[in-house]
Amino acid sequence: MLDKIANRLKNIDRLFIVIVVIPTIISVIYFGLLASNVYVSEAKFVVRSPEKSTPTGLGMLLKGAGFSNAGDEIHAAQDFLVSRDALTQLNRKDAFKTAFTRPQISTFDRFDPIGSDDSFESLFKYYKSRIRVDYETASSITTLTVRAYTPQDAQKINEQLLRMAEAMVNRLSARGREDLIQFAAAEVEGAKAKARDAALALSAFRNANGLVDPEKQAAIQLQMISKLQDELIGAKTQIQELREYAPQSSQLPVLATRVHSLEREIDLQSGRIAGDRKSLAASAAQYQRVAMESQFADRQLASAMSSLQEAENEARRKQAYVERIVEPNRPDAALEPKRLRGIGTTFLMCFIIWGVLVMLMAGIREHRA
Repeated sequence: MLDKIANRLKNIDRLFIVIVVIPTIISVIYFGLLASNVYVSEAKFVVRSPEKSTPTGLGMLLKGAGFSNAGDEIHAAQDFLVSRDALTQLNRKDAFKTAFTRPQISTFDRFDPIGSDDSFESLFKYYKSRIRVDYETASSITTLTVRAYTPQDAQKINEQLLRMAEAMVNRLSARGREDLIQFAAAEVEGAKAKARDAALALSAFRNANGLVDPEKQAAIQLQMISKLQDELIGAKTQIQELREYAPQSSQLPVLATRVHSLEREIDLQSGRIAGDRKSLAASAAQYQRVAMESQFADRQLASAMSSLQEAENEARRKQAYVERIVEPNRPDAALEPKRLRGIGTTFLMCFIIWGVLVMLMAGIREHRA
């Protein structure tokens, strides 16, 4: 019996044994006896913001200055889940490493089975082979898949990663809102300082010149000059009449003195309105400059206050958050490895390779012949 089996084995192509039979046997041993059961936990989530509105002038400015939006936070959450920071938080007190170095796990599947390299970089590489993040553009749904060797570990790790992603999105959202408000608040403080300085400059001008409003003061002076001129005309008229009808009247010297006084007062008041640097005309030019600066500063302050209110509204619209669609599940059966598929794939690939080699070798023999 044994001789017959030995003769049959001799008749089998050795290349077939090496290329097909031996790898298939190894595959059967690995998938049938050695490979550990893999439990898969899956969660789905989206990153939402309360509303999307047409960007205002301030919104466009802040966006141009580099402030993020909800779309950025979606990609940030995805990148974070497969980052070293996520592994660092997950592996506190070696929790992640312990879950994947249990003796029940196959040597081929366990992390650092022979203790040759337990560095963080090696652990990170192993971590990325157990975590998968998929993003569906059409629905904006992110799927987080965790593979572990117990149902509890798969669900626990998935839940922890999801919580960390939520915290990260909340942190980014809060930072974005703070940046929006701080930017506008800084503009308000700057505008307040300018308005305060302009008001002090206007007050200093008024105190130095003893004038509240040179233009109004000049108008009053003009009215006074007009009245004095009317009085001067009246006095001159009286003098002319007296000289004509009563040249010896004792009122003539009095009226002449009156005319002289009125002319001096008119010249004095006219000099205050226009003339030297201390005149109302010169003061009015300086006053207009200081007053315009004060008015401009007040308008800037009003605009900055409006921008701050707008920034607060924009900040409320930019509040992003993670909304869970599917909670991390606890698998009740191992989904991997696909044992029969693995064995069948190994056999098929090896058989194809063997067939190609046989055809090549036959072609070579025929060419030599």
